[in-house]
Amino acid sequence: MVCWKFLTKFFLAFLVLGFAIWAGSLSESRSFSRIDRILVEKNKRVMSVFYKGKFLKSYKIALGGNPVGHKVQEGDQKTPEGTYHISAKYPKSQFYLALQISYPNTRDSENARKKGVSPGGQIMIHGLGKTFGWLGKLHVKSDWTLGCVAVTNEQIKEIYDACPVGTKVDVRS
Repeated sequence: MVCWKFLTKFFLAFLVLGFAIWAGSLSESRSFSRIDRILVEKNKRVMSVFYKGKFLKSYKIALGGNPVGHKVQEGDQKTPEGTYHISAKYPKSQFYLALQISYPNTRDSENARKKGVSPGGQIMIHGLGKTFGWLGKLHVKSDWTLGCVAVTNEQIKEIYDACPVGTKVDVRS
């Protein structure tokens, strides 16, 4: 009798645990239809997406090869810091899909002009493309872009589909 009670409790606990794991996996893969703000936290290597102030999801990211500090000039491999917006969408990027960030803004251009350098441009949030797609989530083990924000191909697809041109992008150190 005691054995059956134990087995019943064990079986119920197993079912509850299994359900919790299953429900957690659903929420991880759950998609969304629209975002209106992207927050990039460079020190944490995390990008989060929001809609109407509500947090939707976060992603581990790779940044430019020299990520500390604000982008000053072309070729410095820094990811810019500040408030920008998505200025264009590229459905046929070499990195699968890409969202262009509106860098340089007026302040960035003026600072570069004062230093006598080009501010650079073509800063994107992008996937890994065909060449590096096989890396998947391992790509975040190193900062490897030229100043862009990189996520997996699956992640950029989710973000790209929900992100209209004009979406606010905040990049913080």
